[in-house]
Amino acid sequence: MKKILLLSDTHSYIDSRILHYVNEADEIWHAGDIGDLKVTDAIEALKPLRAVYGNIDDDKARATYPLHQRFNCEGVSVWITHIGGYPPKYNINTRDEIKSNPPQLFICGHSHILKVIPDKKNGVLHMNPGAAGKHGFHKVRTMLRFTLDSGNIENLEVIELGKK
Repeated sequence: MKKILLLSDTHSYIDSRILHYVNEADEIWHAGDIGDLKVTDAIEALKPLRAVYGNIDDDKARATYPLHQRFNCEGVSVWITHIGGYPPKYNINTRDEIKSNPPQLFICGHSHILKVIPDKKNGVLHMNPGAAGKHGFHKVRTMLRFTLDSGNIENLEVIELGKK
């Protein structure tokens, strides 16, 4: 079993509230728009991190993190990318792959809108943790926390970090 903390769209912002939840997790997943790598450095100093770069990330972030991450964790197939769309309106860059080789868990950032949507047609659970940073149109900073255990996604929680 692994406890996962999922965040996105930090836009160079990290604070003690985020780091509090980092300390409670086994792994941290960041779905892009990291901003300054001080964010990922602070996280990696505490816990293992899987991250992708987003559309605002510079060449340093793009050299450090991939655009897509596909992997298995605790028996769950996972795909993380920054801009991927959501069911049933997947992005043109992800649509065909989701149909031909769907992950169990598909994670995106970018919209700053927290969403968890089951895609019953493709057998995929889509998650977008919203935005943990202070830049953007969102009003409340959010993240997601869940556990992976023997192929199951369990104990999903929304974490509200307060107003930006």
